[in-house]
This record gives sequence, C-alpha cells and structure tokens, in this order.
Amino acid sequence: MIDFITSRLESLSDETYAGNLQWFFKTGPGEYGEGDRFRGIRVPVLRKLCREYPHAGLADVVGLLASPWHEDRLFGLLLLVERYRTADDVGREEIYDTYCSHTLNINNWDLVDLSAPQIVGRHLQVRERAPLYSFAASGSMWERRIAIVSTLHFIKQGEFIDTLAIADRLLDDPEELIHKATGWMLREVGKKEQPVLEFFLQQHYRRMPRVMLRYAIERFPEELRQAYLKGLK
Repeated sequence: MIDFITSRLESLSDETYAGNLQWFFKTGPGEYGEGDRFRGIRVPVLRKLCREYPHAGLADVVGLLASPWHEDRLFGLLLLVERYRTADDVGREEIYDTYCSHTLNINNWDLVDLSAPQIVGRHLQVRERAPLYSFAASGSMWERRIAIVSTLHFIKQGEFIDTLAIADRLLDDPEELIHKATGWMLREVGKKEQPVLEFFLQQHYRRMPRVMLRYAIERFPEELRQAYLKGLK
C-alpha cells in the first residue's frame, strides 16, 4: 500500500507552495529544518486523505516516516493519530511504541505538535510518565519538544504537574523552538488556571528566556503583562 500512498501524495504536490514551505520551515544550511524536502500539500488535504486509507498498517506508517518528504512523514503521523483514536488497548500500545521508536523521523515542530499530544500524551494519561522526562533530557531538540508538547493532553484534563516540572527542566534549554513550545504550554496552563501559572512565574520568570516568558503571558491583561516583562512582579 505504501506505493499507492506515495503516488497519491506525489499527485497532490504543488511546487510553488512547496517553495514557501521550504522557507517557512527553515530548511537552509544551518537552520533547524536543514535539508527537509516539501511536496507542497496543505494539512487539511492530508487530513482528508487519511479517510482514503483507513486500513493502512504500521508497516506503511514506518515507511512514510522514513521518507525524505516532509508531507509523507506528516501523513504517516496523522494516520497514527487516527489509528490510535479507534484502536483497542493492544493496538494503542503498538502505536505508541512505533511512535517512540521513530522519533528520529519526527523532526520538525509541526510533526511534533500535530501528533505528540494525541499519541504520547493520551497514552501516558493513565500510565507512568517517566518516558516524558527521558525525552526532556534528550540531546534531540525534537524529543525535548515531544516531552513538553505531549503534556497538552494533560492540561486539557486539568492536570498541570508534569507540564510545570518539564518546563522547569527546560528553562535553560539552548533552543528557541523549545522556549516557544514551553511558553505555549505554560500559556495553556494559564488559560485553565491563571493562579497556577502565576505561582510558577513568580519562582522562575526572571531566569526564563524572553521568548518563553512572552509566550507564557501572552493572554495576561496588558498591565500585568508589562509588569512581568519589566521585572516588576
């Protein structure tokens, strides 16, 4: 089935849009997406395409994840998300293991953000969460992003402990993409329980990377936001 899927993806390619994506996802020398290749397919199109392949197997997904084409990898992850949603417990364990075994190919921020909460976060909701802390300590920026973004699932359930604990571990991370992701998750905590976020900020905001802080307080009233930015809290 993998050949049919890749042929279908190729048929949907848009060279002009692909060029825009090459720029947007920073694929130039020394940039975080260096060398990535794009077909030029929009995410809604890929989501709709998932309906055409409800019986694609894990072997097909693994093949897609090994592709040099960004959209092929993303499509494989969207298939995994959809399979996880309908799978039984055994199937979900296999999907989770497949995901965690192929993080080398989950190597851009959209690939992480569109899959980690729905697979890793959802799977660990009722399980030991030690894998998240292993990811948070990884030398791979993308695994560290998986660690923090996966907690979005917990936040939606009103659970913040792991988000805050992992955010604490990532305060000194060297990568701006991690600062942005961590600030985003902190903002999501604040949307649920602003006092929880403010308690965390009171302990850490002076040493937080600026972009992390800006993301975290984005929805605060302007006067309060400025107070944090100016170090007056």
